[in-house]
Amino acid sequence: MPELVAPTSRLHSSWLEAHAEWSPGVHQDGAGMRLAEGDALAHPEIFDAWVGRLRAQSDATRPLAEGWVHATHWWIVEDGAYAGAIDLRHDLNDFLLRAGGHIGYSIRPSARRRGLATWALGAVLPEARALGLDRVLVTCDEDNIASARTIERNGGVLEDTRETELGRKRRYWIAL
Repeated sequence: MPELVAPTSRLHSSWLEAHAEWSPGVHQDGAGMRLAEGDALAHPEIFDAWVGRLRAQSDATRPLAEGWVHATHWWIVEDGAYAGAIDLRHDLNDFLLRAGGHIGYSIRPSARRRGLATWALGAVLPEARALGLDRVLVTCDEDNIASARTIERNGGVLEDTRETELGRKRRYWIAL
């Protein structure tokens, strides 16, 4: 049975194995890679610091850099191994409203097509409700049919498809 866990250094080896499955330079939605310092996460100290930044981003009392919003990060763990990531952005700035949405997620390539993304998105929706949100925006690439189905299975209603700075995005709203 999968579970959502706060990012933890305990999963360093498993995270590295998963990260190696991605093509170089491919963005892992919901993984918080923008908070990582370069590509040095193989070093335990740097990985630990990154995990700390991921965990701290949810603390609403901490100021953030301009353009950032508070977000809660979880790792999707199955059989004790890192299978993916999902994050919940507590607010929408202009960029997130246009392109990124409230929730981002990614599943490591070897763990796809087993319903993990659908399960994880469904598990995070009550967390969004607990933050006081009455609906969330979830986006996906226009040609990502698997992600579109994941969102639709969780009640997503397509608002539109539009060109964004991240390419053409389907934009869905999920009522909570």
